[in-house]
Amino acid sequence: MNNAVRYLDLAYMPKGAKGCIEIQDYRSHARDIGVTRFKDLCMKHSMLALDDWTILSIAYLSIVEEPKVCRQLILAFIGKFVSTSFSSGLDWAEAETLRFARRLPHSFSTAELADHLRLSDRHTRRILHGLVERNLMMVTNRKQRYRTYQLVSE
Repeated sequence: MNNAVRYLDLAYMPKGAKGCIEIQDYRSHARDIGVTRFKDLCMKHSMLALDDWTILSIAYLSIVEEPKVCRQLILAFIGKFVSTSFSSGLDWAEAETLRFARRLPHSFSTAELADHLRLSDRHTRRILHGLVERNLMMVTNRKQRYRTYQLVSE
């Protein structure tokens, strides 16, 4: 039972976090389920919780009947992973730069960040250089004049 293969419906793992969205169908998870299967599902959720997974269970009927509510649930779920607080010593642009970097699965350019912050490239470069000096961001591409940045691994 404990060594059986189990699958997740959806896994969300930004920057090493562990989020799981399980879609629960009434027939396979409630009405027609046997005792052994029920125990196995409980064990699966327990093992995930012990391994620091955040689990969001959504009923399939809710997806069909209330898709907007489910969309809000999922956005709030994702928000738990991308909206973290940062040091109070950061100004708004620095804190938003770290949030922006955390949301992206890849490194980004100064131009992308400038567009997001609605600041000049020059001001954005100053922000990035300051975060690199504080060891909160790192340069990932050192080609002449073109640099990309990402969060320092946590």
